[in-house]
Amino acid sequence: MQRDELVDYLNEYFRVEEIEDKSLNGLQVQGPDDVRRVAFAVDGCQASFERAVAEEADLLIVHHGLFWGEPLPLVGPHFRRVRSLIEGGCGLYAVHLPLDMHPHVGNNAEMVRRLGLKEREPFGEYHGVEIGFAGRLEPPLDISALIGRLVEALERPPIRVLDYGPKAIEYVGCVSGGAASMMDQVADAGLDAYVTGETSHTFFHQAFERELNVLFAGHYATETLGVKALARHLEEQFELRTVFFEIPTGM
Repeated sequence: MQRDELVDYLNEYFRVEEIEDKSLNGLQVQGPDDVRRVAFAVDGCQASFERAVAEEADLLIVHHGLFWGEPLPLVGPHFRRVRSLIEGGCGLYAVHLPLDMHPHVGNNAEMVRRLGLKEREPFGEYHGVEIGFAGRLEPPLDISALIGRLVEALERPPIRVLDYGPKAIEYVGCVSGGAASMMDQVADAGLDAYVTGETSHTFFHQAFERELNVLFAGHYATETLGVKALARHLEEQFELRTVFFEIPTGM
């Protein structure tokens, strides 16, 4: 299909003009006019660009793109990244917060679905919009059972678990990536457990003092879900050939 037709569809599907974000969401590097093969990765990095070119992809769609609200000179690694795409004949499309919050192919919609949460509702305000979801487990689970379900959902173990909340877990919230700072919202919402991506030393005491169950499943791992779901959607919608690049960071 035509690149511009696909870009217009994605921009509308994700409402990129409506959602405030540091990421420059949308087409970041132009690429060829015709798109037959689309590659997907979490990160716009040298490794994903080189693999996209090697796979003869016409467009690479990523969650974390190259441009984040500030101009960057085309020197050093940034120059090499852009040069790889231009010389390799591959475009780049980035979709950040709009992918986190999307109700059908979003990272958090997928997380809620894979965890089997019912009565889904928006949760986790960021930049004036709610980017995550919360829902209920029927029947409630203990923390070890929830961990097991999360491992199965992500096909990898959580990095860290802080289990200072209720023993019976029913009401669970999910915000992928680096959303540990939302613990005040977790406490205010009365969640029994919270699933997010990465953490740091700072957030231990916040979870302990608020008596929260928090599962840190990895920034990268929690943000593979929406990218893969989008690939499936475009395959079904437009019969495009797609490929996902697994480039884990361990973070």
